[in-house]
Amino acid sequence: MRQSGFTLIELMVTLTILAVLATVALPLSQVAATRNREDELRRSLTQIRDAIDQYKLAVEAGKVNKSLEDSGYPPTLDVLVDGVKDLKDPGGRKIYFLRRMPRDPFCDCPSKNNAQTWGLRSYASPPDAPAEGRDVYDVYSLSSNVGLNGVPYRDW
Repeated sequence: MRQSGFTLIELMVTLTILAVLATVALPLSQVAATRNREDELRRSLTQIRDAIDQYKLAVEAGKVNKSLEDSGYPPTLDVLVDGVKDLKDPGGRKIYFLRRMPRDPFCDCPSKNNAQTWGLRSYASPPDAPAEGRDVYDVYSLSSNVGLNGVPYRDW
């Protein structure tokens, strides 16, 4: 009588093929996950920078109070979410520039709030050495990692 089934050699070949496929698929999934985080970083930077620009335009339009020594950029990132009083609105309503502050996707720091996950550059600081100051002119990622394109996330 002959029994049907797989031989030990057939099972070993099948397991070897599966192991090779798994070793190929794992790096591809890691690259895809990194690419998703990079897309989220790009979107977050665009949202915050657009909100900063909208705040500056509102100051130039006379809707936001500005003293002579101010640059016209927001003093903190929280102002973009909390809003500022519209000086041209008779009802005194607020102008909001962001619904919520995005979080830096490369910051592994659960104890920080969303605004604290970003590096801040003031208007007075040079672009090659960003530093905080009296206002927020730009934001950048605090991550020391390098993107898939070879550019450090800090320079995006």
